[in-house]
Amino acid sequence: MDYNLKKSSYTVAFLLFSLLSFQAFSQKEPQYTQYMYNIGSFNPAYVGTVETPELSGLYRAQWIDIPGAPRTFRFGANLPFKNEKVGIGLNIISDQLGPVSQTYADISYSYQVMVTDETKLSFGIDAGGSFLNVDFTKGTFENPGEDLNGEMLSKFYPTVGAGAFLYSDNWYLGASVPNFLTEGVYNEEVASIVEDKLQFNLIGGYVFDLSDNLKFKPAFLINTLKGSPVNVNLSSNFLISDVFTAGVSYRIENAFSGLAGLQVSNSLFVGYSYDYNTNLLGEFNNGSHEIILKFYLGRDGAKSTKDGNDKNVKGKPKQIDSPRFF
Repeated sequence: MDYNLKKSSYTVAFLLFSLLSFQAFSQKEPQYTQYMYNIGSFNPAYVGTVETPELSGLYRAQWIDIPGAPRTFRFGANLPFKNEKVGIGLNIISDQLGPVSQTYADISYSYQVMVTDETKLSFGIDAGGSFLNVDFTKGTFENPGEDLNGEMLSKFYPTVGAGAFLYSDNWYLGASVPNFLTEGVYNEEVASIVEDKLQFNLIGGYVFDLSDNLKFKPAFLINTLKGSPVNVNLSSNFLISDVFTAGVSYRIENAFSGLAGLQVSNSLFVGYSYDYNTNLLGEFNNGSHEIILKFYLGRDGAKSTKDGNDKNVKGKPKQIDSPRFF
């Protein structure tokens, strides 16, 4: 391919995804391939459902080789209380898209009740804010009657979200709205760059025990945003010997993905995914990479004995507990 033609194609692709992304950039849309390990990012009801405190870090590099393509970093903490009813969480997300950078920070609170002997329902709320920065020196913008080139724009706006999470040992179903504070949040200057709209998320999954050493989990995530196409994610993962995870995912009319994960120890999980675009952008990039680290606090690998005391079995290595699939 001729260099100038290739460069022109990259420019066209960048402009296309910029136009699409700016409209919903202020939303906390969970554009994760490994969304099943990041539920706390977009549903505050999840934070108290975990068995032990968790810390997680995720980095996503989207659309490799396209200048200015999205880069996302997330840090999350889920802290359940000993009463098994209350949980709190911390969520920090940093997004970079061309000249626009945005950092979200919120604190979550959840409370859960028993529905049946095996089913719990958790309700959650979160509150925080978003820091929006636009550096017009990194791009050329056309706005009739106003020259913004060379200027910096920094704004803060509050966010309030809520969610519900119904689950048992082998299935879950959750719904959430990341931010109810949409209309009227921005002044005219910021609204000319991004327009906030109400978003709704629906997630679910089921774990099938195929054998003692093999589990299968299909899952889905649906995002709806007014004025935008419905975003549907479908995935299937296999857990082998409670240690290795492998699977595939499909974002309808967008991308195919491969997923892999390793339960390194009781306290550490490492996951990786690779996306290949099935839309027109697939011609201009080398896919998207995503890596996640999850730290489980309080899981030291001790094996439980019949009398309820936790201690290591002499002469045997510490075994890995069966990891939770969601």
